[in-house]
Formats: sequence, structure tokens, C-alpha cells
Amino acid sequence: MKLSQGQQEDGIVVGNTYDKYNSKNPIARKLVDGFSSALSELVSIVSPDAIHEVGCGEGYWTLKWRAQGIAARGSDFSSIVIELARQNAAAQALDVEFKVSDIYDLEPAQDAADLVVCCEVMEHLERPAEALQILKRLAKPYLIVSVPREPVWSWMNMARGKYWSDWGNTPGHIQRWSKGTFLALLQQEVDVLEVRSPLPWTMALCRVRKDNDE
Repeated sequence: MKLSQGQQEDGIVVGNTYDKYNSKNPIARKLVDGFSSALSELVSIVSPDAIHEVGCGEGYWTLKWRAQGIAARGSDFSSIVIELARQNAAAQALDVEFKVSDIYDLEPAQDAADLVVCCEVMEHLERPAEALQILKRLAKPYLIVSVPREPVWSWMNMARGKYWSDWGNTPGHIQRWSKGTFLALLQQEVDVLEVRSPLPWTMALCRVRKDNDE
């Protein structure tokens, strides 16, 4: 699978810097396996016909779901990773729609789905509350969202000798939530149905409230 491997767009590192899903490091592998298991479990609860992955990167999960027979598609602000996602789809002989779009520009008429998935995106956004409003309008009616769980995420970075000058905060993470503060943000707009805490993330399956369904 083609990855961005640290490429930048508009000064922002995009996509995956390494193939974390096939890492040979046993600790990294265990962490990623925990994330993957939690996400797969929440998707199976919904059993959607269609998924829109917002912030799809190089398309790993979108392609995985499409191969399972789900009408999955993806979007990302980065033209670099969307081109890689299209190449990855072609390599797997999968017909998948990938489009370049900022999260704030997505529209329900074109971008809604039974299930909207937005993982490892919100921590990068200057206006996460506004982004949540967008996601709420796209979700018909389910949403899965995940973020790094602080301060555990930063502690783990420091334990491996990374980002000490920023107290372990990963470059590009401009929002930092504990499990409680992130769930409080979500509960302002949606009903939180299920929560998973694969180390070191918070992941939630949400449903748009019936009075907000469009």
C-alpha cells in the first residue's frame, strides 16, 4: 500500500509516515491491533450499507470496508493522500470514490452516509466544534469518531523519548482531550451509544438525535 511517508501539504504532514498496520514492532502492533479491533467492533454494531470516511488518508479503512462489500468512500483535505488512495484502490481493483475536500466544505446532499467515520482528525482542527456540526449533518444517522486520549498519549510519547520540548504533544495536534472532555463535547450534539478506549485513544459510536435528523 502506498503511503505519504511524511510528505507535507500546506506545511502540514499528511497521511501516514510509516505502515503502522504492518509494523514489526510488537508494542506498536499491539496498540494498532487494539484500535483496529475497537473500530471494527463499532462498525459491526451499525452494519451500515454505506460509509463515508472523513479524513481517509491513503484509504486503508475505506478500501477494507469496500472489499467487505460496503459502499465505502473517502474524503481528505490533502490532494497528495487522495491521489495515493486512488492508486491504492486501483492496485486492489476496487472501484471507490475518493475526493479532495476540507471537512468544513462537506455537504449532506453529496456526502451523507449511513455511517460517517472520522478517526484521528479532530485533534488537528482549529474549529472542532464546527467540524462536529458538519459531521452531525452528514451522519444518517451514525457517526464514529476517535481522538488520542490525553494525557496518556503525551506520556507515551515522552516515554519513548519523543517531543519532550512540547511535553509529549505530537506536532500538528492542536486540540487535546481527556476521555471525559471529549465525550462531553460529543454529548453536546449527538447521543453517545458506545465508547471504546483502546490504548491510547478514545473512540465513540454516536447517533444523531431524532429531532436533528434532516
